[in-house]
Formats: sequence, structure tokens, C-alpha cells
Amino acid sequence: MAESSLKEQLSNAVKNAMRNKDKIRLITLRMAQAAVKQIEIDERRDLNDEDVLKVLDKMLKQRRDSASQYDAAGREELGDKERAEMVIIEEFMPAALTEDDLDGLIRSAISSTDAQGMQDMGRVMNELRPQVLGRVEMGHLSKKVRAALAG
Repeated sequence: MAESSLKEQLSNAVKNAMRNKDKIRLITLRMAQAAVKQIEIDERRDLNDEDVLKVLDKMLKQRRDSASQYDAAGREELGDKERAEMVIIEEFMPAALTEDDLDGLIRSAISSTDAQGMQDMGRVMNELRPQVLGRVEMGHLSKKVRAALAG
């Protein structure tokens, strides 16, 4: 089967990092490749771009959480390392949505699911998730959807 373009991009970036002797970039990209490969082995299937984005999005969330924990513990050097890895991973993510674009997507998801209130939050989030994957932090999205459904 043909590799997805995101997996190819990761592979090419690993090769470039090796050529350029960029240790942090190489380690981060290899971690991303390993995470993708692990899921492929576990699920016995090739991952498409959307699946790879989910893996990268999860890695970003982990690093965001770790960085804030390190900062809270006064370990800035470790927090900086996590943020450096985030910058590298973000290169493979689609462009972030503007607040206006996000508000428009939320309005359209609410109308297309006929959402009436908070009880419909799950349906609205399920409608939005594939459209915003990797383009907005899910915590931020859920706050905005909750606010929109609350009126």
C-alpha cells in the first residue's frame, strides 16, 4: 500500500534531520514515527493522514500538559524541551483555525445537528471533530461549543 503523504513527510524530515545532525529534531520525529508505527502494528493496518494527525495531535497535547507541569514544578529547562518538541510536531499539522472560522464551523455544526442545548453537545462535537482535527485544541473547542449551546 502507498504511504500517506504525512508519513512520507515525516520520513523525509527524519532523513533531513539526520543529514543536518539536528538531534532534538531527529529524536522528536523518530518518536512520532514510532507512535504511528506502533498503532499500525497494533491495529494491523496502514494509517491514513487523518489517523496520523490524530497521533500527532495526541503528542502535542501530551507535550502541552508536560510543559505546564514542568513549569509549575520550576523545571523550566524540561518545559522548554517539551515546547521545542511541540514546535517540531506543529510543522506537520494543518494551519490553525482563526476564532472567526471556528465560530462559523460551530454555528454550522449546531444547525446541521439541530442541537437545542447542552444535551446535544456530543453530537455537535462529533460533527466538528473531523473538520478541526489538528487545527484547534479540543479543550478550547469544547468550551466554545458549550458557550454557544448555552446561548
